[in-house]
Amino acid sequence: MRKLVQNTAFTVFWMAGLVAVLIMLSVVGYVVFKGFADITPEFFTTSPRGGLSGEGGIQSTIITTVYLVVLTLLVATPLGVGAGIYLVEYADQARGGFMKRMTSAARFGVETLAGVPSIIFGLFGYALFVTALKLGFSLASAALAGSCLIIPVIIRTTEESLKAVPNSYREGSLALGASRWETIWKVILPSAFPGITTGIVLGAGRIVSETAIFFVTLGGSYRTPTSLLSSGRSMALHVYYLAMETRAFDKAMATAAVLVVLVILMNLSINMISRRISRDTR
Repeated sequence: MRKLVQNTAFTVFWMAGLVAVLIMLSVVGYVVFKGFADITPEFFTTSPRGGLSGEGGIQSTIITTVYLVVLTLLVATPLGVGAGIYLVEYADQARGGFMKRMTSAARFGVETLAGVPSIIFGLFGYALFVTALKLGFSLASAALAGSCLIIPVIIRTTEESLKAVPNSYREGSLALGASRWETIWKVILPSAFPGITTGIVLGAGRIVSETAIFFVTLGGSYRTPTSLLSSGRSMALHVYYLAMETRAFDKAMATAAVLVVLVILMNLSINMISRRISRDTR
């Protein structure tokens, strides 16, 4: 009887995983199959020209997306990883009721912000960066708002990655005379690097795929940005405009196909890099 229950549970779980994979492959396959039929060399070398016909390609949107991801990660990664290190490695040693209350408030804030819809961050970014700081609809406003969006994700994954490192690593390093910071920098962080990079990749993927937050901060210009204060249009936002405001649904599917392939390649490349670094570290 026990073996029957075990085999049944194993079959159910295996089938659930298989169904999830099939759904993912169906969605990706449909988008890629439909979109690649309309992709030409000119599609990558020309910028959108606006209008209801959706003429032009996606050159400027690709450049804007790259700028946006790089700028957002430059702001969010140090803050997110640093906050995660503090909460795991230093917060428990805080003395005094005030510091403990602040640490508890920080953890509660991270948990809360991780579940806030992206449009809320967009409205916050519009109120603070676009209006109050007078950055306007620009790459700077979008990157700062996007950083607020993904910082909780990076903090949570950094925390979990650091907690997964055995305490014996810390004890052994400290016993050999290393300081706490040397232990964190040379022992803990290299061991937790694959998990931390996973959080950064998740954040980058969310920036690539988000539309609502950039709809109210980036501006939506189809021209190539020339500075941090220039407006632009990410690939995901371009798909939204094509699908909702033009008759070029074929161009929307083609852009979506490129976007899906880009996200897949980005995840594969980061995973390969993190595995190599982890292997070299060991």
